[in-house]
Amino acid sequence: MSHDDIRQSYDTVAVNYAEVNDRLGPVDRAMLGLVAELSDGPIADLGCGPGRTTAHLVGLGAEAYGVDLSPGMVEVARGLWPGIRFEVGSMQALDAPDAALAGIVAFYSIIHTATEELPLVFAEFARVLRAGGHVLLAFQLPAGQEPDEMAHIESGYGHAVSIDVWRRRPELVVGMLEAAGFAHVATSIREPEGTEKTRQAHVLVRRGPRP
Repeated sequence: MSHDDIRQSYDTVAVNYAEVNDRLGPVDRAMLGLVAELSDGPIADLGCGPGRTTAHLVGLGAEAYGVDLSPGMVEVARGLWPGIRFEVGSMQALDAPDAALAGIVAFYSIIHTATEELPLVFAEFARVLRAGGHVLLAFQLPAGQEPDEMAHIESGYGHAVSIDVWRRRPELVVGMLEAAGFAHVATSIREPEGTEKTRQAHVLVRRGPRP
């Protein structure tokens, strides 16, 4: 699906999304704490939405900022977290020099990217991340045993939207990250909480030395 569809859908739901998604669970907080501890330098929270993850990282003492494709989400984040940097941008073409970042967090940000397009995203992560830097991803698992599955969503948070959501098995994502030059550090899987319908995964990888 196009960036325009994703942008428009999240612009539409931005305010209501922020009202519902206003907290992080204990596993989320634990994994973010690990990234904050491991990252000696700037961390980009990609697909930051209303900014709760970025703000949590900043609260841990990290030098974090948020990037989102949706101007509506960025506007909400700036209103909720004044003093924290938020900017509009795309994961596939980040506004950052080579090896500029110590860490990347992408919480439920790769779920709208088709599986065949993920290598381009992970190559961009590798470009902007310094050697030894870490990437933390969060995403949903498929309901069955297939490596990935896609669903089209036409309503959310009280609004009409048009967006594809991909669920993937961690080994598929780890394999693509390793092909992009990352080394696997850890994977966690937790059971659904609240209104969640599927298990949730966190994958942590480290950027290897540059060729």
